[in-house]
Amino acid sequence: MSLVTLQSVKKDFGIKEILKDASFSIDANDKVGLIGTNGSGKSTLLKMIAGIEPIDGGQILTNSGAKVIYLPQQPDVDENLTVIEQVFANSGEQMMLVREYEEVSEKLAHSPEDGQLMSRLSTVMQRMDTTGAWELETNAKIILTKLGITDFNVKVGTLSGGYRKRIALATALLSEPDLLLMDEPTNHLDALSVEWLQSYLNRYRGALLLITHDRYFLDQVTNRIIEIDRGDIFTYSGNYSYYLEKKALAEDSIASTQRKFQGVLRRELEWLKRGPKARSTKQKARIQRIEVMRETEFKQAQGKVDISTVSRRIGKKVIELEKVSKAYNGRTLIKNFTYGFSPEDRIGIIGGNGAGKSTLMNIITGRVEPDSGTVDIGTTIHIGYFDQHSDDLLAALNENQRVIDYIKEEGEFVKISDGTQITASQMLERFLFPGNQQYAPIHKLSGGEKRRLFLLRVLISAPNVLILDEPTNDLDVQTLAILEEYLEDFTGTVIVVSHDRYFLDRTVDTIFALEEGGNIRQYPGNYSVYLDYKKAEEDSQQTLAVKEKPQDSQTEVKKVNSQVAPKTAQPKKRRLSTWEKREFERLESKIAQLEIDKAEAEKAMVNAPPGNYTQVQQLYDQVEELKRAIDQATERWMELAEIES
Repeated sequence: MSLVTLQSVKKDFGIKEILKDASFSIDANDKVGLIGTNGSGKSTLLKMIAGIEPIDGGQILTNSGAKVIYLPQQPDVDENLTVIEQVFANSGEQMMLVREYEEVSEKLAHSPEDGQLMSRLSTVMQRMDTTGAWELETNAKIILTKLGITDFNVKVGTLSGGYRKRIALATALLSEPDLLLMDEPTNHLDALSVEWLQSYLNRYRGALLLITHDRYFLDQVTNRIIEIDRGDIFTYSGNYSYYLEKKALAEDSIASTQRKFQGVLRRELEWLKRGPKARSTKQKARIQRIEVMRETEFKQAQGKVDISTVSRRIGKKVIELEKVSKAYNGRTLIKNFTYGFSPEDRIGIIGGNGAGKSTLMNIITGRVEPDSGTVDIGTTIHIGYFDQHSDDLLAALNENQRVIDYIKEEGEFVKISDGTQITASQMLERFLFPGNQQYAPIHKLSGGEKRRLFLLRVLISAPNVLILDEPTNDLDVQTLAILEEYLEDFTGTVIVVSHDRYFLDRTVDTIFALEEGGNIRQYPGNYSVYLDYKKAEEDSQQTLAVKEKPQDSQTEVKKVNSQVAPKTAQPKKRRLSTWEKREFERLESKIAQLEIDKAEAEKAMVNAPPGNYTQVQQLYDQVEELKRAIDQATERWMELAEIES
């Protein structure tokens, strides 16, 4: 069943034609990845399907019964709501019941003998059972926790943009639409949250249309790829790896066809030059065919960013940090860190949101002074810093400035890797900014195009230390692939802050992991090797705990746990709220009932009449749904039990 169908859809922004004649459909089980270079119209296409952006021609048909939810890169949230209220903002009656339950529970805590309140609470609880509000609350807290949000009652307005994006993501997932449109959902997520989201979407029963730069994510989640290439739409049935394979074959086939065509045309033109007598009908027809061939145009292979800038000579002394520490608001982000960077270093810096990654970058570059310790930068060092807030930097400069003028501020000419010089305009062409865009103001560019422009500005300054802070945010996968190749040949120090697992695997050979308390641990190898180290450490700790755990002494158990656990200050223990206590008690009976229902469904499936495939399939689906419900309820019960203990 098709949820959305595009028929001959057109979209033109004047300086760029986004869609020429787009036709495709999205079916109920599709998991579609939307790719294309920055500025090709990916986000615009999602907005058109969501009904936010008008189309210039054709039509978009949406199934009347289909629920479509759109998650933009910068979602709107109500700053006055709490986290849990924002997540339930579109839940209607369920949200009202949750609020009423909490209100009555709070009053009963002060007046436990009030019969009217008890009666009202009983009525509300029955309605919550009927509408599924209990399950909604449980699911919401599980999703928020997995996305790194544990304080459900904090005001949204007090949170950073990254956390607001997570709340919007949780809201979208909780709504369980038939079609979920997602624009860069992995931005602002750490690696663990990305892996959880990847697993969640693999089990998701609705359809997806998503834009993402995370190629591991794209490969694991999608079963179709739609590519936008200069206004045309190309569809590939398979994941991202399949797309790459078929795309390469298609480009080879087109190149081969074009070579054969040019060979035939060359021979025909030679025949024409010999001056044959064009008297016969056959000869006249041949001459007409030659004219048609001469006017035939082949669509060239999609342009690729050409990064061929030079870097300056780098000396032996790069950047040396000696016993550096930094804290904000009483929280230590970096503690007594010492390291001397070498010209050959390829370092990836990882850590959760707010761990201090950007702070460390700013200390290295001299933008932020450490609370203690020293930073010594070599005399030959020229730092190129690609900041994750590059859009803000562009806006601060002058978004009304023309693209070419912004680049010319670094110089009229650019020296490239072969030693020759080209004009700023030619360099912009290599970075996929055609002539009409070069003389447009910066605010006309898409978010991804602005970041690509800023990357060009950084690279043409000829740095010998390149610092990339979240470079994968908003850069398309094609540009990222070229950037990775560039970094392989870059003759200088590379320091990368990123949550993109693929990018880290391709570009770094050492991992700095920022941990609680400001400690920075070093691991040799790329991100995948780091994960292997972490898994080995966890296995070793578990083995140690099992070996040393006495069978009958609670005192000794506590002693072993204190040895294994990190010696960090323990936060004040949180107690279950009234709502959570009710939820905890209810989950025990719910899990037991779900197990009974599953056993009955499995028995019915075994005893189903032979040949009744429809009934068997329905029972199988019921069993799978019950398994998911049991897993989800058990996971939530364990979270609450840990708080209660």
